[in-house]
Amino acid sequence: MAENPTLLRVLTLERHWQVYATFRRQFEAAAVRLAEAEADPRLVGLSVSKRQFERWYGGRVKTRPYPDQCRVLEAMFDVGVDQLIAPAPVGPPPRTASPLVVPPPRVVPALLLSERAATPPAGGPFSSESRLDAGTTELERQVAMAARRALRFSAMAEGSSVGPETLGQIQDEVRRLTVAYPRLALPTLLGDLVEVQDLTFRLLEHGRVKPLQARELYLLAGITSGMLAKASHDLGNPSAAMMQARTAFVCADNADHHAMRAWVRSLQSLISYWAGRPAEAADYADLGQTATGNVRGTTGVWLACLSARAHALLGNGEATRAAIQRAEDARAAAEPDDLDGFGGIMTFPVPRQLYYVAEATVHLGEDPALGESRAEAAVAAYRTAAEDEWAFGDEAGAQTDLALARIARGEIEGAIEAVRPVLDLPIEQRNFGITSSAQRVHAALPFDAHRGGGAAAGLREEIEAFTATPTSVLVR
Repeated sequence: MAENPTLLRVLTLERHWQVYATFRRQFEAAAVRLAEAEADPRLVGLSVSKRQFERWYGGRVKTRPYPDQCRVLEAMFDVGVDQLIAPAPVGPPPRTASPLVVPPPRVVPALLLSERAATPPAGGPFSSESRLDAGTTELERQVAMAARRALRFSAMAEGSSVGPETLGQIQDEVRRLTVAYPRLALPTLLGDLVEVQDLTFRLLEHGRVKPLQARELYLLAGITSGMLAKASHDLGNPSAAMMQARTAFVCADNADHHAMRAWVRSLQSLISYWAGRPAEAADYADLGQTATGNVRGTTGVWLACLSARAHALLGNGEATRAAIQRAEDARAAAEPDDLDGFGGIMTFPVPRQLYYVAEATVHLGEDPALGESRAEAAVAAYRTAAEDEWAFGDEAGAQTDLALARIARGEIEGAIEAVRPVLDLPIEQRNFGITSSAQRVHAALPFDAHRGGGAAAGLREEIEAFTATPTSVLVR
C-alpha cells in the first residue's frame, strides 16, 4: 500500500472492491440507485474508466472529480468526496453505511445496441426501458417490449387517420428523446430513434392523414431525422448525417415550419464544421439566418454561434467578432418557441453559447488570454448547469478548448488538468466531436522538451489511446 493512502483506497480495500471490474460495477449500481432516488436521469449509465479508477485508487487526484462523479462516490461510501481523496486518518477507517445492493450485471453496450436495434424500447427516463442500460430483470424487459408493441398497435388500430392517442404518444416519445440526447450515450438511444422515425414515415406514407395531423407528423419526423443526423455525425459518418439532415429539411418544408428549417440549417453547419469544411459551415449558418424570418427562439443564437466558430477556423477575426455580437443580440431578443419547448437538443442554452464563443475565440488565436478566460467560463457554466442545460459532449468540448488555450500560453500542466476529465469518458461517450476535439489538443502539443515536452509526450500517448476506441466501435 502507498505510504499515505487516501481514504478512498482504504475503504475500497475494506470492501474488496480493488479489482477494476468490481469497482466499476459498484459505481454503476450506485449511479442507477442515486438517479432513481433523486429523479436525475443524467446519472443513468454513468461509469468509470479503468484509467480513472487507477488514478483514484492510486491517490493521483489533484482536483475533485466531476460533480456527478462526486455524488456517486459519496453514495457508494457515505463519506464526503473531499475526505475520500485526502489521506486516510490514522487508525481504523470510519464506519460508513453498508455497501449498496448491486442489481444484476450491466449489459455491455455492444450487446445492448444489437438487442435494442431489433426491438427498440420506448418509455420515460425511469421506466423499465432506461434500466436496460444498467442492469434489468426479465420482467422489466417484457414490460418494455410490451410498451413498444402497444405504440405500434395503437398506430395501426386507429384506422384510416392518425388518432389523437397515437399522435400524443409519438409527441411524448420525441420529447423524451430530445431531452435525453445531450445527456445519455448514443448506444442507449439509437434504437429508439430509428423506431420513431420509421413509425412517423409509415404513417405519412400511408396517405390518409388529416392535414393538421400531417403537419404535426412532418414536424415530429423532421425532429427525429435531425436527431438521427446528429447520431450519424456522432458516429463519424458525415455523409449519412447530411442525408438525414436533408430529409429533416424536407419534413420542415412540408410542415411549413420556419424555425425547424433554421434548426436544420444549424445542424448542417455543425456537420460541415466537424467534417473540416468551415466555409461550407459558414454558408449553412448564413442560409439558416435568412430562413429565421420572425423566428425568436434560441435557434437564432445557435446560428450566430455556428457562424462565429466557422469564421474563426477561416481566420476571419472581424466576421467572428460580428457573429459573437449577433449571438448576444439574439439571446437578448430570444423568446422560447415550440422547438425550445421540446428541450434538450432542440434548444440552445447559455452554457452552450459560452462554449461556442470560447471555441471561436481559441481557434481565432488573436488573444490567448481571452480564449482561456472564455473557456474557463464555459467549463464553469457546465459544472453548475441545471439538468435541462447540461450536455456531456459540449462540456467535454469546453474542456478541450481550455486545454488548447493553455497550450497556446505554454501551460502544459494546466492543459493536462483541463483535458483529464475528457480522457476519462467511457467508450460509450467518445463520440466524433469529442474525439476530434481531443485530436486538436494532440496536434497543438509541443515537441520541444524545453516547453514541457516530457509531460506533453505523455498526454499525446493518452490521447492516441483515447481516440483509438471511439463510440463507433460499439455499433459496427
